[in-house]
Amino acid sequence: MRCHGALIVCCVFGLLAVFAPVAAYSAVLQVGASTVSITPDKPVALCGQMSTRIAREVQSELLANALAMESRDGDTVLDQAIFVACDIVYVPEHIRARAVELLAPRVPGFDVNKLIISATHTHTAPVMIEDIYVIPDEDVMRPTEYSEFFSARIADVAEAAWKARKPAKAGWGMADALIGYNRRSFFEDGHGQMYGDISIDAFRGIEGPEDHAVEVLFFWDDDDTLIATAVNLACTAQEVEGLSAVNADFWHPVREGLKAKYGEALVVLGWIGAAGDQSPHIRYRAAAEDRMRELRGLSRLDEIARRIIRAWEEAYEGGQKEKFADLPLVHVVKSIELPQRLVTEQEYKDIQAEIAAASTEPKDYRRVVWLQEALRRYERQQAGEIPPYVMDLHVLRLGDVAIATNHFELFTQYGIQMKAKSKALHTFVIQLAGPGTYVPTPFAAAGGGYSAIVQSNTVGPEGGQKLVDETVAAVNALWAEQ
Repeated sequence: MRCHGALIVCCVFGLLAVFAPVAAYSAVLQVGASTVSITPDKPVALCGQMSTRIAREVQSELLANALAMESRDGDTVLDQAIFVACDIVYVPEHIRARAVELLAPRVPGFDVNKLIISATHTHTAPVMIEDIYVIPDEDVMRPTEYSEFFSARIADVAEAAWKARKPAKAGWGMADALIGYNRRSFFEDGHGQMYGDISIDAFRGIEGPEDHAVEVLFFWDDDDTLIATAVNLACTAQEVEGLSAVNADFWHPVREGLKAKYGEALVVLGWIGAAGDQSPHIRYRAAAEDRMRELRGLSRLDEIARRIIRAWEEAYEGGQKEKFADLPLVHVVKSIELPQRLVTEQEYKDIQAEIAAASTEPKDYRRVVWLQEALRRYERQQAGEIPPYVMDLHVLRLGDVAIATNHFELFTQYGIQMKAKSKALHTFVIQLAGPGTYVPTPFAAAGGGYSAIVQSNTVGPEGGQKLVDETVAAVNALWAEQ
């Protein structure tokens, strides 16, 4: 059974009977939203590539967009959540910890364990960890300085969203848009490669699937004014990833386009689905795609935004016809343990040789640091010190919608499994709600190449499957009575 229109009051609570506190009350959904700039005010080193890039220009503003939700029965809090979607590469653990430290005393009614910070994975945002790039000392903001600035802004925007909450209505919808392309290829000899040359005779195929769904949440105030929207799609924000300038990538024109049509106060959260093997870079038919884009007079960023906005509006056309006010929220946070990917002896030797062959020039510094992380893992294995990767899994139910988070650049096949096995009408998967690395499929790991080799993975295919199983079990427990 699913909830539609006027049936919402009578059906939702029966569906959630497993949660006695929710079933006992008529829940009122309260929502608040806010936006803050996280754009640095100084030149800054950019994260995401293997070489140091210093940005001295801001091409588009980096934002953190917050959505606070609370389900209440009178003065009784039933459940709550704050989402903060950020134009950064990933969310280091120390950043989340600092943001929580700053936020906690300012929102005494909020359980800070239910704060979710996620990244859009733009590669034109600042570095937030020291000593992983060679960064000039003069005239450039240090990673620690930007980290403190960023954490403070996250606390600010989360507090503002929380304090802005008021009775609201929610809706949901979906459409399809070709935004993300699987960026891994496989070849006649069995090897895999990210962005491998697919024009050669040995090319045999694109390695994995794509997910073209654009799934959307909408939130209106009591006057039916649209106040916030969350847009979930399986593609990282990497169209302009190689630039040496601050840039929010395609989310900037998406936000600007939606606000121009639906109000400047609209808060737009960009949620990246399982997209470890996806990017917006066109893999084949590129010349034909570019011709059509040029005939429309659009840049590549504007073309991507056009597709997302068109899909959003198709979803909105349906979603606005069902606005739910009496809507309980259930938010479960579960600590799960995932096995780390083990480094073999041969891999250890190969990585040692690769490091030895690298130059001592600053251009190779980031790559060497990346390689050394795998060496240290092997040494911990040999010492019997290889604990599981511990991750907080957030799973939420909002009416017919499930939302599940993970830390990783999770290959799309895993997200498809989650959606296929979920009992929810819509299942939103939010990756990079933490510091995680790539999690490849078994087929990708067998083929190798960047993103699927041990250097790229803290958690491998075994852990990826366990993550799917844990997520599906947690989601479906929220639909246990159906």
